[in-house]
Amino acid sequence: MNPETQPVARNPEPLPVRQAGGTRKTYRNPWAWIPSLYFAEGIPYVVVMTVSVIMYKRMGISNTDIALYTSWLYLPWVIKPLWSPIVDILRTKRYWIVAMQLIVGAGLAAVALMIPAEGFFRYTLAFLWLIAFSSATHDIAADGFYMLALTEKEQSFFVGIRSTFYRIAMITGQGLLVMLAGYFEEHPLTSADNAIASAWAVTFFVLAGLFLAFFVYHRFILPYPVIDRPAASETGAVAREFVATFKSFFRKPTVGLMLAFLLLYRFAEAQLVKLAQPFMLDTAEAGGLALSTTEVGFAYGTVGVVALTAGGLLGGFVASKNGLKYWIWWMLLAINLPDAVYVYLSFVRPEDYLIVNVCVAVEQLGYGFGFTAYMLYMIYVSQGKYQTAHYALCTGFMALGMMIPGMFSGWLQEQIGYQSFFLWVMVATIPGFIVARFVSINPEFGKKTEKTVQG
Repeated sequence: MNPETQPVARNPEPLPVRQAGGTRKTYRNPWAWIPSLYFAEGIPYVVVMTVSVIMYKRMGISNTDIALYTSWLYLPWVIKPLWSPIVDILRTKRYWIVAMQLIVGAGLAAVALMIPAEGFFRYTLAFLWLIAFSSATHDIAADGFYMLALTEKEQSFFVGIRSTFYRIAMITGQGLLVMLAGYFEEHPLTSADNAIASAWAVTFFVLAGLFLAFFVYHRFILPYPVIDRPAASETGAVAREFVATFKSFFRKPTVGLMLAFLLLYRFAEAQLVKLAQPFMLDTAEAGGLALSTTEVGFAYGTVGVVALTAGGLLGGFVASKNGLKYWIWWMLLAINLPDAVYVYLSFVRPEDYLIVNVCVAVEQLGYGFGFTAYMLYMIYVSQGKYQTAHYALCTGFMALGMMIPGMFSGWLQEQIGYQSFFLWVMVATIPGFIVARFVSINPEFGKKTEKTVQG
């Protein structure tokens, strides 16, 4: 279906409508809110999953505790499909977006306040949980609002824009914010004894201010689509559909194999990602590379994200040419074999920072390329009557596949050291290859003739 030939469902600039709260625009130019909305969607996720790992490492928390407790922060995304109907039933999508941005901002400010406190680890984790839950809820509302506020033609046009600004958020979070913290570590604002704690507190205050700005901006700029209304009157129907969705998902003929693929495709990567940055920050005596916070922020937040994006674009391009079945093995190799660069780094421990950046780029390029197969597979197994809901369930298992291996990875690394751990990561790639051997995929799926949309 060519979106350029589709009729626009409504006048692109309808007149404002009068509601109880005054005159409210049912439509605004999407350029006024889509970039900022999806930038705001990406920041909390990268803060919870990546920035927190670096912060805790710099604050002296053990790898065991970092990996275990930050992996638990995946849980809101694992169970996100379970409470998504609540967002539909109660209030509007617009309300949920604005409310969650305010709560995320408050949570970030609370983290900043707790960082210098005694017992900061458990207190900051509690507020990161709040941020994670609010962020997952924000994801549900934002994606639903996107479909309600735009015509089909606009949805097709802006899908690349929203993805771009989400990736910019990744660069900002993993790169600029970490580099900002690194700058304040090296140039503290005060003469406080703990310059590192002060640096990260300032960084989280900056994030809190950013989300206050998002809250105010979207409170006034987001449109009020006429069809964005709560489904409270349809609660019974929603509940029945919710149950039917779960039943149909777990009654799929190959559900066991499907879940094994979703849980094991990134089994090795899920362990690597929790320890890659601590490895680079750790001292030479501990087997690490002894890089500064700023250097790690640049390597992962700039070089790594650019390589990741390039790999994803390349993966999408080649998959559209030959389909998922043709490329799945190549993509499986791409997401797993580059993990070997960490074996090299842990044994050689090069002093040349350029070599470190090249290794990060190679691993992230392979990950971006290989992850394309995973995304397409989720779309493939979600086809049918409940495609959207089934895809949401797949994303829950995707998060679970990252959460469980990540939980024990830190403990394992501290038991066997970085060198043996990265060798183990290479061994951990094997289950993904075994499961992929048995999955059945239509050879035509993923080609340009296939009506699929990547999330």
